[in-house]
Amino acid sequence: MSPISIAALKELAGETPVAASVLAQLQSRATRKTKNDKPYLELVFADSTGHFSLKIWSDSPVYQKADALEDAAVLRLEAKWTQNSYGVDSRDLSFHPAEAESLEAFFAGDLTVRAKQDHDFAVIEQLCQSIIEPRLHALCQRFFTQMGERFRRTAAAKRNHHARRGGLVEHVAQMMHSADALASVYSDLNRDLLLTGVLFHDCGKLWENAYPERGFTQTLSLHGEMLGHIPIGIELVNKLWRELLESPEAAVWADFKPGAEETRLHLLHLVGSHHGEHAFGSPVLPRTPEAFALHYIDNLDAKLEMLRDVYAQSQEIAPGIYERVFPLPTHLVRPLPVCGAAVAGEVIKAILPS
Repeated sequence: MSPISIAALKELAGETPVAASVLAQLQSRATRKTKNDKPYLELVFADSTGHFSLKIWSDSPVYQKADALEDAAVLRLEAKWTQNSYGVDSRDLSFHPAEAESLEAFFAGDLTVRAKQDHDFAVIEQLCQSIIEPRLHALCQRFFTQMGERFRRTAAAKRNHHARRGGLVEHVAQMMHSADALASVYSDLNRDLLLTGVLFHDCGKLWENAYPERGFTQTLSLHGEMLGHIPIGIELVNKLWRELLESPEAAVWADFKPGAEETRLHLLHLVGSHHGEHAFGSPVLPRTPEAFALHYIDNLDAKLEMLRDVYAQSQEIAPGIYERVFPLPTHLVRPLPVCGAAVAGEVIKAILPS
C-alpha cells in the first residue's frame, strides 16, 4: 500500500482499526517502565505534517527491533491504526527501512504543506516591507538576511499547535494578518511596532524548537533548554539592534523621535510580555496597547489551530460533540456552518423591499 502522511493518518484513524502505511522519521526514543516495573519503549515519529508517539510493550514481537532502530531513521510503518484521546495506537505493527528512491521525496516534504509555508513566508516578507518606521523596517530585513533559513524550518511549539517543521512561519503569517487587520480597526495601535513584535515574539524558538537542515526531527539545544525562547528572543533583538545602530544607514536616524532606545525598549517589551502572565513564562506583564494586542493575537491563533486539529482528528462521542483533547479544557461542539451564498442571496431578496 502507498504510504500516507501523519496528518492524513490522524484524520483517518478512529475507534475502528484502519490498515495503512506511514513513512516517518524516528524523532526520539525513550525506555520507560510501567507501574509493575515492566519496560516499554516510547517512540516519537515525525514527517513534514506533524508527529505522533507510539508505545511498544516489552512483550511485543517488534520490541527488540524497535529498541535497535538507528536515531533519525526513516521508516515505513505498517499497522492497523486506531486513535483516541490519548493519541494514535497500532495493532500488528511492522517496521521497514524506507526505500532509497522515496527518501528525497520524503525530505522534500508534503507538497501542500510546503506550498502553504512558501506562501506564508511571502506574506510575512510583504507585510514587513510595508513597515514605514525605518529602524523597525531595517531590523526585520536584517533578521531575514541572517536568520531567514533557520526561521523557515522552526516549529512554533513542541506540541499542541504548529508543532512541525516550518510551523513558526505559518503561525507568524496568520498573526501578521490579524495584527494588520486589528491595526486598521484600532487606529491608536502602532502598526509598525505591532508587526515587528509579531515577527520577533517567538524568534527565540529558532533555538528552542530547532530543526536540522535536512529532516523532521526536532532537536534540543542547551540554549533552548537553559534559557527558553523569551530570554533568547530578547537577546537576539538586542544583538540585531546593536548591529543596526552601528551600520552606515543609522547616521540619518540620530534625530528621530521617538529615540532609538525608547523604540528598542518597546519592542523588547512585546517579546518579554507576549505570554501574558508570569505563570506562563513572561517575565513582565503587558503594559502597552501593542503588548496586549500581541498577547491576544498569539493566544487566539494558537487556540484556533488546536481547534482545527481536534475537528480533523478526534472522534464524535455524541452527535455534534467531539472527544476532549488535551490541552483544551472540554469537549468541542461542531461549529455552525457558514450560510451558503445562494441561500444568503434568497434571504436578502426576501427581506429587501421590492
